[in-house]
Amino acid sequence: MIRIRTWIALATVAVSLGLSGPPAQPTRIVSTFPSATETLFALGAGDRVVGVSNYCRYPPAVLSLPKIGTYLKPDPEKIALLRPDLVILERSATILADRLSALGIPFTEVKVGSLDEIYSMVVEIGRAVGLPDQATTLNHDIQSRLAAIQAQTRDKSHPTVLVIVGRTPGELTNLVAVGPGSYLAELLEIAGGKNTLTETAVLYPRISLETVVRLNPDIILDASMINQPGESTAGLEEGLKEPWLAHHELSAVRKGMVFGLTSECLVTPGPRVVEAVELLRARIHQKEQRP
Repeated sequence: MIRIRTWIALATVAVSLGLSGPPAQPTRIVSTFPSATETLFALGAGDRVVGVSNYCRYPPAVLSLPKIGTYLKPDPEKIALLRPDLVILERSATILADRLSALGIPFTEVKVGSLDEIYSMVVEIGRAVGLPDQATTLNHDIQSRLAAIQAQTRDKSHPTVLVIVGRTPGELTNLVAVGPGSYLAELLEIAGGKNTLTETAVLYPRISLETVVRLNPDIILDASMINQPGESTAGLEEGLKEPWLAHHELSAVRKGMVFGLTSECLVTPGPRVVEAVELLRARIHQKEQRP
């Protein structure tokens, strides 16, 4: 009975919002994943965001906003009670889309997972929130800055790089690496690196330490532990390096070219993509040091 009453209340909210779709300038926006949240703020619509996912932590202003659940399990009841006139969804969130449709809550679906999809996401969100010109300007800024970085690295050496995005904490087991064709592989190329993994069609394959030794990359970037609010970035980065330093059979270890990376910009495709590329470039072209 309580559940039925809850849904009656939510349906009332939905009716009050209207069923004709989002207004030209929605004033109450809910974002269900970090890429969309960062895009909304980059477009200048941050003051209209009234709810975000549990994983939205940038910019800092979002930390105090109501949370509507995780990326995989957003809560339609919490969303409805925020009385949004627009919800931004990732295109694979079909169950939530069906729930919002049933409640008459307007939503826009976007897909993100590659560099081209970032540009499309910016355009689609800009159109949905009534800021198409700002979206065009933002995309032009991102594209021009990335082109400038790529031009600066074109004539430099392109060392082989292994990027690790997952592993057992404290151990070099269950390694998950960046494969060819993935989003991070795109960024790695712009930053002036050469992905050492070329023998797989899997975007983020599991590999063994033996495979790492066989490939013997010039540089190892370990991004298997993204920074959490309140944690020491320096401490995390040093901790990520420690398990590798015992393996002197690896050229990257001997030359001091193993780095821990902890910034969320690396795993949040969106307006901070330039920051992610700059971070990769800084490590790839850092002067070799002894560990």
